[in-house]
Amino acid sequence: MKKWLEAFRLRTLPLALASIGMGAFLAASSGNFDWSIFGLCITTTIFLQVLSNLANDYGDSIHGADSIERTGPQRSVQSGAITKKAMLTAIIICSILALASGVGLILQAFGGFGDVFWYFLGLGALSILAAITYTAGKKPYGYAGLGDLSVMIFFGFVAVMGSAYLYEQTINWLYVLPSISVGLFSMAVLNVNNIRDIDSDRKAGKKSVPVRVGRKMAVVYHWIMLSFGVLASLVFTILHFEGVQQLLFLLVCPLFFVNARAVKIHTSAEKLDPFLKQMALSTLLFVVLFGIGQLI
Repeated sequence: MKKWLEAFRLRTLPLALASIGMGAFLAASSGNFDWSIFGLCITTTIFLQVLSNLANDYGDSIHGADSIERTGPQRSVQSGAITKKAMLTAIIICSILALASGVGLILQAFGGFGDVFWYFLGLGALSILAAITYTAGKKPYGYAGLGDLSVMIFFGFVAVMGSAYLYEQTINWLYVLPSISVGLFSMAVLNVNNIRDIDSDRKAGKKSVPVRVGRKMAVVYHWIMLSFGVLASLVFTILHFEGVQQLLFLLVCPLFFVNARAVKIHTSAEKLDPFLKQMALSTLLFVVLFGIGQLI
């Protein structure tokens, strides 16, 4: 069981939960929160994130990105702790569980099989496909440097605006702004990971953004993402301003500064690795403070 818990990489869950948490806070601030929908959102998100982690473990072992030179958590397939066949079986099971949970979530939100049900089912299917094909398959898009775009789409717009729609059943286009914030911070987490793995990724032919633009520009890219992530939520708050408590999320800015500085000064993968978790937890804290500021 321990080897599977390690393969699930549960430390990645805070970032995924931050995305749906933002949607839930936005819905609660408009008086449309529902605990049953929230619970199913959490369940579905956990299945999707674990699926992504398992597929990433399998895909990188196949394509060579998980070499012995790589820093970070040991990958299960590459180390031999889990066989490729067992991992494929786990990926299939997790896909089914994510789909089943997603169907239950959509039915709970909309109560039937209308047009919206099929739209969201399509989004769910795309989410599963994106989770699997990031590093798995013949032409994984993560190896083409498209991981950042996928993160913005699924951790930002789909997770935040999609989950908010499940509660409110209407589109609020201003939610694009907090969606951009969470999307950019999630991209920053991926960027820390990719800067850490820049050497092993380059050898494996994985053309992540840092591999494409070089470490120096990847650091600039990191600062830009963090700055515009904060700015997007600041603009949203100004447009909805009711009191200074709505600016609570700005208390997280020093943590973002620490992360960006670490990305700049730490050139060894070992020293940079802890800031992957730090960035994910900072994002979750940002969302919590943003939400509290909207509610009180």
